[in-house]
Amino acid sequence: MAKLVFSYSHVDETLRNELEKHLSPLKRQGLIETWHDRRIVAGQEFDKKIGQHFEEAELVLLLVSPDFINSDYCYDVEMMRAVERHNLGQAIVIPVILRPCHWHDLPFGKLLAATPDGKPVTQYPSIDEGFFHIVSAIKGALKMLPNSAGAAPVVPSGQSIAASTRSLATTAPRSSNLRIKKEFTDREHDCARAECFEFVAKYFANSLEELKRRNPDIEVDFRRIDANGFDAAIYVAGKRKCGCGIWMGGRSFGGDILFSHSGVSHNSYNESMSIQNDGYSLGFKPLGLAHFGSDSQKLLNYEGVAEYFWEMLILPLQQ
Repeated sequence: MAKLVFSYSHVDETLRNELEKHLSPLKRQGLIETWHDRRIVAGQEFDKKIGQHFEEAELVLLLVSPDFINSDYCYDVEMMRAVERHNLGQAIVIPVILRPCHWHDLPFGKLLAATPDGKPVTQYPSIDEGFFHIVSAIKGALKMLPNSAGAAPVVPSGQSIAASTRSLATTAPRSSNLRIKKEFTDREHDCARAECFEFVAKYFANSLEELKRRNPDIEVDFRRIDANGFDAAIYVAGKRKCGCGIWMGGRSFGGDILFSHSGVSHNSYNESMSIQNDGYSLGFKPLGLAHFGSDSQKLLNYEGVAEYFWEMLILPLQQ
């Protein structure tokens, strides 16, 4: 059984949790065991425990995002040591690109990412599709580990695991231009709407908590109305400064996901997102009541929708 360790920013904890669910088949087959720093219990030395698990890891997943790169601990401690062990052939490091960022010129930039062409998970029509590719990449990496179940022959003498992994990636060159036109079903449309709404809800909950953590005079409120809507509010020194409601709409009113500064409403809204496609993938397009300089022709992914609505909420605090 191979030991797999996550290196990630806590801002991306929701995505890490989703990835771990997708790794369940590999766990149930006894192929991997996973570890991350949330497993550290009270009384244990934080740095010592993390160091121990990173030294024992056979697979290290770098969950790459702007917050990961911005984190001194993730970058200078975890990532640098993981890449060092990769280069020594002691472990396999796999970059998992969660959110768009400039990563190719960093120390791990020459490693083969888990998704084809390093496509960020949040840019897939469904994050499940992105994680499917990642699990497939991990299954391939497991075959490179000596003594693993279903492993390929032991790496030849004089060749590191890392070098052998790189050689696998280059033996079959192919085009990255593989997209073909497709039709999207009502089921895919409805799933995308529900998944995007859940992503937006988690995005707002995490962002509000982080905003409160960084600003002692700020209080926040996040409240699920039901499975299809939530309210959010920000208070400064006890005074409500801004708030909103976000809810799933239907085909007969307004759009697929709606936003109102006055809270969840079924009568009026300030902005809405509608699911559209470009012939290749599903995405979201704002009605256009708020712009924020966005490209009106570009379809937004889940994160784009969440950030668009977040900017509408937080704007009064930034003016």
